[in-house]
Amino acid sequence: RVAVVGAGVSGLTATKCCLDEGLEPTCFEQSQDIGGVWRYTEHIEAGRPSLYPSVISNTSKEMSAFSDFPFPEDFPVFLPNAQLLDYLRRYAEHVSLWEHIKLGTTVVSIRKHPDFATTGQWNVVTEAGGKQISHVFDAVMVCSGNFSEPSLPLHCFPGIEKFQGQYFHSRQYKHPDVFQGKRVLVVGMGNSGVDIAVEASHVAAKVTISTTRGAWLLSRVFEHGYPWDMVLNTRLMSLIRTNLPRLLSWWLINYKVNQRFNHENYGLQPEKSCLVREPVLSDDLPSYILTGRITIKPGVKEFKDNSVVFHNCPEEEPIDIVVFCTGYNVSFPFLEESIVRVENKHTSLYKYVFPTHLQKPTLAVLGLIKPLGGIMPVAEMQARWVSCVFKGLCQLPSQSVMEKEVNEKKKNQVRWFGLTFDEVLKTEWLDYLDTLASFIGAKPSVLGLLCTDPWLALTIFFGPCSPYQYRLQGPGHWEGARQAILTQWDRVLKPTRTRVPAGSSSSF
Repeated sequence: RVAVVGAGVSGLTATKCCLDEGLEPTCFEQSQDIGGVWRYTEHIEAGRPSLYPSVISNTSKEMSAFSDFPFPEDFPVFLPNAQLLDYLRRYAEHVSLWEHIKLGTTVVSIRKHPDFATTGQWNVVTEAGGKQISHVFDAVMVCSGNFSEPSLPLHCFPGIEKFQGQYFHSRQYKHPDVFQGKRVLVVGMGNSGVDIAVEASHVAAKVTISTTRGAWLLSRVFEHGYPWDMVLNTRLMSLIRTNLPRLLSWWLINYKVNQRFNHENYGLQPEKSCLVREPVLSDDLPSYILTGRITIKPGVKEFKDNSVVFHNCPEEEPIDIVVFCTGYNVSFPFLEESIVRVENKHTSLYKYVFPTHLQKPTLAVLGLIKPLGGIMPVAEMQARWVSCVFKGLCQLPSQSVMEKEVNEKKKNQVRWFGLTFDEVLKTEWLDYLDTLASFIGAKPSVLGLLCTDPWLALTIFFGPCSPYQYRLQGPGHWEGARQAILTQWDRVLKPTRTRVPAGSSSSF
């Protein structure tokens, strides 16, 4: 029996993967519906993510799909939150998950069973309708996400207590009306910060983004108009990125991201351009900077009564509203710190999943990772591996081996990404998927396929690494995987080629 905490992306695929392996999952969801971060509500619910209605996925549908369940071909390439939620509902229906999900049920605590050392079991206390129930589970999958507890480090902003205007965290943002005619400051330049600044600029008197580190900016519309992740996340590109000498890799990254526009000219160039940064996805920001609708400024030095002073900028800038887009804290209030310890916005987990010190590998954390690509295939691959470990089909290394790897990984992450906030959660998307897939025998063999199915092998190597590649072999083998791979571009072009000019081919 497996307890699954949360019915978002990770929780849904975790429940499905348990069923695939013949385990008995029960998925506990504290709110009244599934969907996690992708379920929009006008009001903010305690303990669950809150998004604004205009949120669109940053990864394309072909690179974000669960590996045996492609998105409908008529869905747009990048998905509004409502359609992504619709996809999750279809998935839950398709694989019969509803009977295993308990809505309106909060997990209060997860503690080791008294005989944990021999059984690996857990005591799980849940609460529904004001009534608490205690259960015993053989294993636990924690899928509670990391977008519920906002990080608002006001102590890092001198003078904020004197500021007479309005300020709030991006989690509270819903609609741009609040910015009507106001002078707006957005602190932080992640995806939410840029989205909110762009929306605010339609109604605000002035919009400024303050960023200490800068950011690389990508457009969803990439080379030749194709989705960015279908161009960049290929086996060929991954091979180049991971095998080039570091200086050459840095040069390649700089060259690629500056092809659309020179980041330095727009005030966006990352402070340490030699460090790999998670790119920000925005199709609008460069043109909004060009047209003066948004201004980029350095980090905040100090707040005044009705203004702000930036580092290296002597003059004060008048502002009315501040939106702090400063990210989220990672927390597991139902777990003891001795089970999963959070420090510096991350936890030390083997392959980002398993605590290294437990006598029995019967607890796993899913989705606590920042891959440079779609999170859904990653969460699914984690769930496939975890369910195999729970069933005894896969073995974890010894504690010392796992701890050594975790520490080595941290050092490499610091070298590549820099140790700031949750940078240690970032990882190379395709490498990570391949690593977990190899544990369960699901990693595709390009060389093997060259002998038996050369067209498929070439498509897999030179084309996008769509998730269906991980259903060609191994447990959970899916008969439709080959066809899904060979028709992926059809599903990309279907919703865009709604008008075929005279004389052009009507075939996809």
